[in-house]
Amino acid sequence: MKPFHVEICDVTLRDGEQTPGVSFTCKEKQDIAQTLSDIGIEIIEAGFPSVSDEEKRTVRSIVEMDLPSEICCLSRCVQSDIDAAIDCGVDLVSLFFATSDLHLRIKYKKTREEMLDLALSMLDYTLDHGIKVRFSAEDASRTGLEFLKTMYREGAEHGASYSSFADTVGCMTPVQMYEVVRELTSELKNPLCVHCHNDMGFASANTFSAAQAGAFQLHTTINGIGERCGNASLEEVLVALRMRGGVDRYDLSNLMSLSKMVEKYSGIQVSKTKAVVGDNAFSHESGIHIAALIKDRKTYEYYPPEMVGGEQRFILGKHTGRKGLEYILASLGYTPGPDEVTRILNRIKTLSEAKQSITQNVLLSIIAESKMEPGMGLV
Repeated sequence: MKPFHVEICDVTLRDGEQTPGVSFTCKEKQDIAQTLSDIGIEIIEAGFPSVSDEEKRTVRSIVEMDLPSEICCLSRCVQSDIDAAIDCGVDLVSLFFATSDLHLRIKYKKTREEMLDLALSMLDYTLDHGIKVRFSAEDASRTGLEFLKTMYREGAEHGASYSSFADTVGCMTPVQMYEVVRELTSELKNPLCVHCHNDMGFASANTFSAAQAGAFQLHTTINGIGERCGNASLEEVLVALRMRGGVDRYDLSNLMSLSKMVEKYSGIQVSKTKAVVGDNAFSHESGIHIAALIKDRKTYEYYPPEMVGGEQRFILGKHTGRKGLEYILASLGYTPGPDEVTRILNRIKTLSEAKQSITQNVLLSIIAESKMEPGMGLV
């Protein structure tokens, strides 16, 4: 398989911080940026400098970390926004502007032509100050393709390093995304970026489909945080790229610890069933599954937990089987006989059906009831 030709721009520090109620400190942003860079993320969007003086200082501090990653920030088509970005010393400015008729009418009260003229003038202004530009169409997924093509063509002719397609309200499906990106990239003179929101739950899938179709820069956030339902999840996109896109240059072993860091800093709890980094991602209770996993982990784990910094766990409960229980007891140093296993298993199922979690302490208490000691087998 020929590897996808892609790079990652992680926008956790900007779009992720737009999650309602989330605000990162400067130190927290620096910690996240350092780990993203360690993973090998090419571009880190550090913030929106025009939001506040503190935000501007924070973006500048991340630039001054001198990370291998390029540092990007967001700017409206407003000269003061661009001046703030210039003052921060960023490598790349994401210059965004609405392109759908709905947004143009409601937000800007401008025609397409007026909006494009303004965007091009701000693009020229940014380039005149020696900063690369990502020419970013907001609400691109509800914008006519012909206007997008015109806008991207003129942006590239003016010197934009990237054209960017934002599915701002998450209305695309993976097949639609593939088709649109194929059509856009067939005529583009610079690389296409995709920025996907998760309003219908398709953000990561849409991002992967875009990469399949030829998009180059993929936008993500850690744990998929972001405004409303969030963005494409960094960990999901990176694992998909590794397993199905042939992209193996990122160090995925930090994904679990990075997820925990952002969970702590954001206060947004990760679902137990969250792909890649959820507590249940590599947890198994089904007796049938565990019996197979003991023989070969590939039976029910498509990729190894260690790849992302996780670990396999066998959970005791209603669906536990004998093989799984015997395996767990052996790992604790116990070798019960068949009748003892049966009694312990029945007790576990009874407690589980009463909605009691079978933690290690609970298991040890069940064992104690049977008066077993490590290394002793009861027959």
